[in-house]
Amino acid sequence: MKNSTYLLMLLFVFTTFTTQSQTKKSTASAYNASNYTSFGAKFQPNKVLTEKQMLKKYKSLKKGDSVKVQFKSIIKSVCKKKGCWMNMDLSDGQKSFVKFKDYAFFVPLNADNSEAIISGTAFVTVVSVDELRHYAKDAGKPQAEINKITKPEVTYSFMADGVLIKN
Repeated sequence: MKNSTYLLMLLFVFTTFTTQSQTKKSTASAYNASNYTSFGAKFQPNKVLTEKQMLKKYKSLKKGDSVKVQFKSIIKSVCKKKGCWMNMDLSDGQKSFVKFKDYAFFVPLNADNSEAIISGTAFVTVVSVDELRHYAKDAGKPQAEINKITKPEVTYSFMADGVLIKN
């Protein structure tokens, strides 16, 4: 009886260890670094939120709140002058406006529709009409569309330390 109990305990410990080891390996391999090009600070994808989870997180924030987070989504648009900002899809027609910390790095101008993982700080801001028009101009929007911008906008903002763009 003692031997059976001992064997069952040993089997339980072995199974638990093996399962945890496999879970860690599968999580790490889900974001194989060789599949991504890195911009800005190097980071290890960890607890990466989906665009829907990120939208939910944004909706829980008030102006002045911020949260360190990583999320994965599709790049909807990039600044066509320098690559100094981008919009990430949050689903439901929403987007996150992403700038890069200390203006220290840029992303490729042709990164539209690419999958990306970003790491940094999410927050909610109110963007002025002048700034919105500036971004529209940078995005190559026609003047008629730029002129239609007449009200400030509550924006889901993100200051990225690092960006991984899928190859």
